[in-house]
Amino acid sequence: MINWVFPMQLEKVYEPQRFEPHWAQFWIDRGLFHAPESGDPDRDVFSLVIPPPNVTGSLHIGHMLEHTEIDVTTRWHRMKGDQTLWLPGTDHAGIATQMVVERNLRQTENITRHDLGREEFERRVWQWREQYGSTILNQMKRIGDSCDWSRNRFTLDEGLSRAVRETFVRLYEKGLIYRGEYMVNWCPSCHTALSDLEVVHDDTDGNLWHIKYPVSGLDGRFLTVATTRPETMLGDTAVAINPSDERYSDLHGRTVTLPLMNREIPIILDELADPEFGTGVVKVTPAHDPNDFEAGKRHNLPHVVVIGLNAEMTDAAGAYAGLDRYEARKRVLADLDAQGLLEKTAPHKLSVGKCQRCKAVVEPLVSKQWFCRMKPLAEPAIKAVEDGRIKFVPENWTKTYNEWMYNIRDWCVSRQLWWGHRIPAWHCETCGEATVARQDPEECSHCHSKQIRQDPDVLDTWFSSGLWPFSTLGWPDQTPELKTYYPTTLLITGFDILFFWVARMIMLGMEMMGDVPFRTVYIHGLVRDAERQKMSKTKGNTIDPLIVTEQYGTDAVRFSLLRGAAPGTDIVLSEERMVSSRAFANKIWNAARFIFMQMEKVGVEQLVLEEVPAEIAPPAQAGGEVALEDRWIFHRLNDITARINAAQDNYRYHEVADLIWGFLWDEFCDWYVEIKKLRINTSLDSGDTEAAQAHLGNMLRVFETALRLLHPVMPFLTEELWQRLVKPSPAIPESICVAAFPQAGAAVENEQAASDFALLQEMITRARGLRADNKIDPNAKVEGYVETSTVRAAAVAGEGNAILNALAGGTFTVNPKTKAAGSSSASVEFAVTLTLSGTQVEAIRQRVAKRIGELEKVIGSSTKQLASEAFVSKAPAHVIDGIREKLANYEAELAQQRGALAELGE
Repeated sequence: MINWVFPMQLEKVYEPQRFEPHWAQFWIDRGLFHAPESGDPDRDVFSLVIPPPNVTGSLHIGHMLEHTEIDVTTRWHRMKGDQTLWLPGTDHAGIATQMVVERNLRQTENITRHDLGREEFERRVWQWREQYGSTILNQMKRIGDSCDWSRNRFTLDEGLSRAVRETFVRLYEKGLIYRGEYMVNWCPSCHTALSDLEVVHDDTDGNLWHIKYPVSGLDGRFLTVATTRPETMLGDTAVAINPSDERYSDLHGRTVTLPLMNREIPIILDELADPEFGTGVVKVTPAHDPNDFEAGKRHNLPHVVVIGLNAEMTDAAGAYAGLDRYEARKRVLADLDAQGLLEKTAPHKLSVGKCQRCKAVVEPLVSKQWFCRMKPLAEPAIKAVEDGRIKFVPENWTKTYNEWMYNIRDWCVSRQLWWGHRIPAWHCETCGEATVARQDPEECSHCHSKQIRQDPDVLDTWFSSGLWPFSTLGWPDQTPELKTYYPTTLLITGFDILFFWVARMIMLGMEMMGDVPFRTVYIHGLVRDAERQKMSKTKGNTIDPLIVTEQYGTDAVRFSLLRGAAPGTDIVLSEERMVSSRAFANKIWNAARFIFMQMEKVGVEQLVLEEVPAEIAPPAQAGGEVALEDRWIFHRLNDITARINAAQDNYRYHEVADLIWGFLWDEFCDWYVEIKKLRINTSLDSGDTEAAQAHLGNMLRVFETALRLLHPVMPFLTEELWQRLVKPSPAIPESICVAAFPQAGAAVENEQAASDFALLQEMITRARGLRADNKIDPNAKVEGYVETSTVRAAAVAGEGNAILNALAGGTFTVNPKTKAAGSSSASVEFAVTLTLSGTQVEAIRQRVAKRIGELEKVIGSSTKQLASEAFVSKAPAHVIDGIREKLANYEAELAQQRGALAELGE
């Protein structure tokens, strides 16, 4: 049942900046995104956690895509009635945040963290976080992220810190955390160890230098080794040959003299040397190469560290001590050449490892670090994906995940930083043992000495991030939230952190919780520019979401991103796409203005609903029957609703956007609204107010339902219009974001109406086409008729005659007994003819005659050209073929124009 109140006015111009901030704050103030702590047995639960952005960050276009997809899915589930939680938060981002604060200290106070000391530096970082750390959260709120903001978490807050310590201790107690001296990736700029995943490899043009090592006791005999890093030879403690390489069988057990350092080093037999590569001899530097490190362990070789933590040569490098590693390289090569020991230099492609954060070239160094054994954790995580408990979308990411997990290496979890979760281990100065504990100990657990100090290192940022799905819900306590929302339903994230974060969450979730952290992982693509280039600051093609949302509106930017967001593809975002998306929003705004004006015209004002129904119900009668356009639009609305729900369920965001665009623009605005304008005016002109109200009521029901369909995609525009359209009442939700999402209903399926209306559309389109073809003034009224060849076409033309007349701009009779000559357009079931006035006919005749003359002239020219043997023999075949093809088209058009002239009469 529909009731009416006085109308709301709608501004003439669509200005999203005027109302978007209001609704963003309204949703938060009303607590509309809040999720209860306990589950409701009558409701399905949908939960997901945000990929926590760095606390140092600001919203970039990758965030905008990711958050839009998450928000669309979250709003859809909430409107479906699911108990929905989107949990927000930020990451402390160890290296990134420390670098920002250290840079600020240098620029503003000309000091380093060491000048402050650890405690004061940590206080400064917390101070910085309080001042700037909310920037990205405020930006997320402004773009409408429908998170439960009451549950905002930070990876260094008290609860998560407790979870981190509990996890570390449990893993240590199981023997999965250990400490030792191993080869690590060392960043000399960030001054910390890095995991393998934090090292990016760049292909670079380099050299392979061939160096001669004199064999001791055999004058004139040398072993030649090839290296890309000659400065490391200063730390060689052996050269290796393959035991099966017969070329060097006489050198077993001998030594060589290390050039420049003049110390004896052994010739060892090891598979490290490949007889098929180069000379089959390799230098062994256990302190500066991971493969050499393992060979050194096999042969009990000493470690000579010649490159220090600052990437400068150490005292062990002798005459080269204190030099930068690359300056040392130049000196070493010059000295080798001067001594006749540099045999040759050859170009060589290198894969150079660099720090992901600062891009400094990473140095392999032996260091005492904390590690986590990964294979025992990886096995159940692999099985969880293989048996379907976790599904990747698109599915091809499963293979990528498995390849990495099957070849996983131990994870270096310690970092030489001050900002982060400090490792809960205390080293005893008396017995040398470590005490790992949940609470700060007062004495050594081994010898009870009071002389203990906490390990200075912090944990890798990804360690705490790996606990995010359950630590944010209160673990290690067994909270109601943990019981209700874990495992989470879905994770939406980028492929670049599949191993950094996703895999580690799965492993740690399985280990700590005994269950997967999420059921589905949706991997989105990259946002690229209009030329499909990756966006980067160096290319100057980045798009700042904060600027474009201000320019086009948040809804338009969201819609632009979603239109390209097909699973498994990157997203092309261009100015043109954002302009067209804003035009779509403007189209809806103008449609709403028109609808409000119709309401005012009818005089029965604003809509009041008794409830907001989920299932689409049949249209109401108007004038004793349900009009064709109502039967059609409700069928289309029902169909589009089913398809949008299916697309949402399968993360086909581009289909959601395309479906709602097509329905609202192409069907509702361009056809249905125009017809309803006619129906309302006709009813009012005849004094039938009740019929006018019924026509208006059906239009309002369709529009209100369409707003709910659109809401997850364009939340601000739909909230603004819905609030103006729907009168609040106890039975009506206070926001569209918690109103029922539409569901298809069998009662409104009507394929016959869809087919009939399509036929009527074709009649109107052909009539419009005839007007255009005959260049008839758009404001001029025309006359014509429709001839039908089927019973169905006759019925459609009869029922839709008023619509045809209005939308084609004239008067068309159906199957007249007498038929005047005119311009016609025919299909299988009907023909539409325009009967033209004498003046119109004469103008058309002249235009057709002129075109016939032009065609005859060009046909004659082409025919003459093709008849010329001289031309045909010299012209390329593709030119001849092109002329013949054009000639055939000209001749076909000439026949058509002559036929048209004949119909008009000479």
